[in-house]
This record gives sequence, C-alpha cells and structure tokens, in this order.
Amino acid sequence: MRADGRAALARGRATLAGSRSALARSAAAALIASTCLSTSAVAVAHGATARASLPQIERQVMCVTCKIPLEVAESPQADRERAFIQGLIDEGENEAAIKRALVGQYGPAVLALPSASGFDLAAYLVPLAAVLVLLAALAVLLPRWRRRARAQALAGAPSPSLTAADAQRLDADLERFD
Repeated sequence: MRADGRAALARGRATLAGSRSALARSAAAALIASTCLSTSAVAVAHGATARASLPQIERQVMCVTCKIPLEVAESPQADRERAFIQGLIDEGENEAAIKRALVGQYGPAVLALPSASGFDLAAYLVPLAAVLVLLAALAVLLPRWRRRARAQALAGAPSPSLTAADAQRLDADLERFD
C-alpha cells in the first residue's frame, strides 16, 4: 500500500512540474501579447498613419469648450475646430502635423490621449505594470493553491457518518416523497 502511495505522489509531483512549466509559458505569452498591444497603442497615439481624414482626427481630439470628443460635440467651437482640421487636411498635412497644429492653436487639452513622453507616459506604463504584477502574482499563487487543493484531496476529509437517529429520519423523509 505504501508503494502505491509513493507512486501516486511521484505522479502528482511530475504533473505539478508540468503544470508549472505550462503556467510559465502562458504567462510569457500573455506578457508578449500585452507588450505588443501597448506598443501598437503608443504607435497609434503618435499617429503612425500617413493619410489623415476628418473622422479619424475627430476621434482623437477633444472639443476644448465641451470637453468631449470632437466627433460627438455639437457646438460652434467644435465646428471651428472641424473647419481648422479640414483646412489642414486640404493642405495635405499628415495626422501628426495636424495634431501639432491643433496643440499650437488650442493647447494640449485638445488631444484626447496624453502624449507618450515625460510624465504623460505613465498613462500607458501604469496599466501595463499593473497587468504584469497581476500575472506575476498569479504565477506565484496559482501553484500554491493547486498544491493545497491536491494535498486536501489526497488527505481526504473524512465523510461524516450518520447516527442511527439521523438515518431513520432520512429514511422517513425519503419514504414520504415516494
């Protein structure tokens, strides 16, 4: 009987080692995916596209009086901003140049997203750091939780036995429902 227990314990350890490596691989994949997503978000924030259009710019800038995205703003100031943007598009300016001109005309509050430099870079890095911390916590805690659950399952909690009175009462209750 002890040999069977040792063999089961060895199989459990081998399974645990396999699950740790699988967890490490999935954590690494999640890290790579989140890094790619944040890199693409920063590239979009900097205006990586060459051709600009009014709807594209409207989604990325704010109405300076309404403090809402320009694409939903309905005010005379929003109309002036749209006309300014359309004039720059007609001149052949790209998205980055239009954003620079908007900041020069209306100030940095016109941009919907913070710049990706200086202190504003924290708006992009803090969420990424939070995700990485959560993934690291899961990588540490998940094996502990699984180990504890396996140990409890192997120990097998003794099932409570029924007393004679409880067994009679259960039989009586079951007979009533038949």
